[in-house]
Amino acid sequence: MARHLKRGVDAATKAAADAKVRSTVEGILTDIEARGDAAVRELSQKFDGWAPESFRLTPAEIERAMSQVAKRDLDDIRFAQAQVRNFAEKQKAALKDVEVETLPGVVLGHKNIPVNAVGCYVPGGRYPMVASAHMSIVTARVAGVKRIIACAPPFKGGAHPAIVAAMHLGGADEIYVLGGVQAVGAMALGTDAIAPVDMIVGPGNAFVAEAKRQLFGRVGIDLLAGPTETMIIADETVDAEICATDLLGQAEHGPTSPAFLLTTSEKLARATMAEVDRLLTILPTADVAGQAWRDCGEVIVCDDEAELVREADRIACEHVQVMTRDPDYFLKNMTNYGALFLGPRTNVSYGDKVIGTNHTLPTRRAARYTGGLWVGKFMKTCTYQRVLTDEASALVGSYCSRLCVLEGFYAHAEQANVRVRRYGRRNVPYAGAAE
Repeated sequence: MARHLKRGVDAATKAAADAKVRSTVEGILTDIEARGDAAVRELSQKFDGWAPESFRLTPAEIERAMSQVAKRDLDDIRFAQAQVRNFAEKQKAALKDVEVETLPGVVLGHKNIPVNAVGCYVPGGRYPMVASAHMSIVTARVAGVKRIIACAPPFKGGAHPAIVAAMHLGGADEIYVLGGVQAVGAMALGTDAIAPVDMIVGPGNAFVAEAKRQLFGRVGIDLLAGPTETMIIADETVDAEICATDLLGQAEHGPTSPAFLLTTSEKLARATMAEVDRLLTILPTADVAGQAWRDCGEVIVCDDEAELVREADRIACEHVQVMTRDPDYFLKNMTNYGALFLGPRTNVSYGDKVIGTNHTLPTRRAARYTGGLWVGKFMKTCTYQRVLTDEASALVGSYCSRLCVLEGFYAHAEQANVRVRRYGRRNVPYAGAAE
């Protein structure tokens, strides 16, 4: 039976924090909807100390930002975007339009149609999340989205040059220096200065995630990407140093980022906890990572691989790194995860920054019902139908009429009946529901 050697804060504490976030976000969105640009400007000044004449960057300002980025950094951004673009193109190629004759004279099909306008949020508060621009903007561009706008918060009093470079190289049509709930609200609801979009994508803090949740329905969203989560599944084939390093590598995202260690080795579990303590004495981001580990870290010892799978699927973590004797066992048997990282040669940081898979992934157990952001999230699979012959229309109509009457939908039935009367032949049974 699974045994906890360490637990995080209790559910009641998390619920209280969530309630406070919900209330704050609701008030901000109501203000933006009522007052538009004036509210956005006041909120940006309040939260970020930033209220320029225009939040949108001009082409000259974009070029100026690009010029401040070292050539090697630009080359690295291009490399990362090439990996993301390549994988997204392969994914798009797997999305096929369908057209099939299901009965003689009855043709059904579907088309994959890109969303028309997308707003991409790129976090930049504690850390300038350059990679998030690749994940959303490049992927949307591969999908064929016609209008892509991008927002990132100000960094040290202005636009972050590397984020702007990544947005521009990724293919953003409009770039805004605007952060937080005010950015998400402005993109979704629209203002005089920012035309509304059809979909909001990209990770963010708890307030950004809550804003997306409250706006869902008025616009589409990719998913509710809350604080970063990571899970290490390990056995005695790896050591405490690599486990501890990989746990803290994601815990540094923020003080509420959960980090889980699941292992069949109590010896490795205890050694990893000791190694985490040691690394926290030298890690530059120890203040953040240490709080995340203290409040949100868990260590669970399991009896065997099957129990590891059960616990991992119960937790349904965003990132799951498997370092065991047989990583493919988990690829074959696990069902609830955002992304898998198989074997010690890879790690979550590769996925976060450069390897090509998308880093916007489900958190808070949403992996039970959704995957992460990918090119298909920007596509609408829309069906159509065509009836080619009188005989086919009368045949389908006779069944449709009877089924409509079964449900009490008599006007529906008459839609079928009128076609049976017009197109029917004597050898086609007539339902006669609305005679």
